[in-house]
Amino acid sequence: MLRHKDTIIPSEISSFFTSSEKAMETIFSLIRSLTFSDKSLGFPQASNLRYSNHSKFALLLLFPFFEIKTSWHYADSALYRFLSCGKDIFYRLMNDASMDWRNLAYNLNMRFIRKVQNNSDLDASRPRCLIIDDTDLPKTGRRIEPIGKIFSHVTHTTKLGFKGLFMGYHDGKSFFSLDFSLHGEKGKNQSKPYGLTPSQIKRRYSKKRNKSGVGGSKRVGEYFVSKIESMISMIRLAIAKGLRFDYVLTDSWFTCFELVKFIVTRRIGCHFIGMIKMGRTRYGAFGKNLTSKEIVDLLRRKKMIRRSKLLGYYYVETVVDFKGIQVKLYFCKASKRGSWNGMITTNAELAFEQAYKIYSTRWSVEVFFKESKQHLGLGKCQAQDFDAQIAATTLCMLQYNLLSVVKRFNDYETLGELFRASQKDALKLTISEQIWLIIIEIIAELSEIFNVDGELLMEKLFSENEKLTKYLNFKSLPQAG
Repeated sequence: MLRHKDTIIPSEISSFFTSSEKAMETIFSLIRSLTFSDKSLGFPQASNLRYSNHSKFALLLLFPFFEIKTSWHYADSALYRFLSCGKDIFYRLMNDASMDWRNLAYNLNMRFIRKVQNNSDLDASRPRCLIIDDTDLPKTGRRIEPIGKIFSHVTHTTKLGFKGLFMGYHDGKSFFSLDFSLHGEKGKNQSKPYGLTPSQIKRRYSKKRNKSGVGGSKRVGEYFVSKIESMISMIRLAIAKGLRFDYVLTDSWFTCFELVKFIVTRRIGCHFIGMIKMGRTRYGAFGKNLTSKEIVDLLRRKKMIRRSKLLGYYYVETVVDFKGIQVKLYFCKASKRGSWNGMITTNAELAFEQAYKIYSTRWSVEVFFKESKQHLGLGKCQAQDFDAQIAATTLCMLQYNLLSVVKRFNDYETLGELFRASQKDALKLTISEQIWLIIIEIIAELSEIFNVDGELLMEKLFSENEKLTKYLNFKSLPQAG
């Protein structure tokens, strides 16, 4: 795997939880600039005509900023004075199976993205990327609908919960979480599907839904489909919604022929970059069908190995045939004795250093996972109703995107950034980047010494070390350009 995934992506959220007065003023300013109405957001008719659905939704968006953990704690909060209602009106909204939370999220997210585009100078050197990855969303209740056990590739243990598949958009500076689906893992044990006994499955909560293929019934159906199928559906919907991007980025778990074929057949001119496993997949190269390892050995014998001084990698690259599609493969390693890691792209004109830089943007989705779980309660919802699980995850995504927009205009789009940009040609690395590279070198050495996957080691450090995460936010350091 790559030794590091990003060097210039700062924290999008953390400072909002240290200076609440300034933060809330800017958050409310952005919310006021949006048009909130039941019709514009696609809400169904409110069952309680005293309170509109968009008013309840706006309050739900503000919960984490007022330290309201759940609707149960609403009556004791400062928000209660603005809308003196009970917790049940929030529960009813979140449990509404007719609510199309995906459409609502796109409605607001596209407004956020347009707002950023209209108030920012476009930088062609920073490609727009769709980033797709999954994360563990552990739960505690065995009666949650339709809960099961999942296998964590970080801890290598099974746990009760969902696999959350997320798709985000990175415009070159900020990350926006666009779409998601919740999945289960049936497993190979037929006597215990999803890791549960028949009696445990029977005790799970269930409710009848209108089989209309929209809203709650559609989201429940996604639980049982493959993540590859769901991923392709998400990309197709993003294109249909008018979103344009240059690259789709995934790790080796999602790189597959189905995705490559889907990307090259799109008419919007996008490309794919993803890690590949050094496994049995064969590619047409040098007149033969060769595996990744065989291609590397052949290129090594042809003395085609190069070293990137900028990245500190040994690498080789070649154009091959992937089941009738022309793609470019890159193989890189950190040292002469290190293990080769593979990367693939549909852009045959892309040089290794460019591909590496673009792919490193993928780390922004890991930052989203970490900060959303830490600050916004991603995956913490324990409601039994699956519709409420979907609603809670959607709210978390929107809260993160809201903070990303506010932080963008308060910290990034300033005269200070313009001044730093003018110095960029003379000063190649900022102080924060230098410190980050030192950390990367240390992790790379540790991964070589202990013969462990460097990317997995980095992921474990982020997920388990809060101090390191806070440090990487670079609060007191100049932001990289």
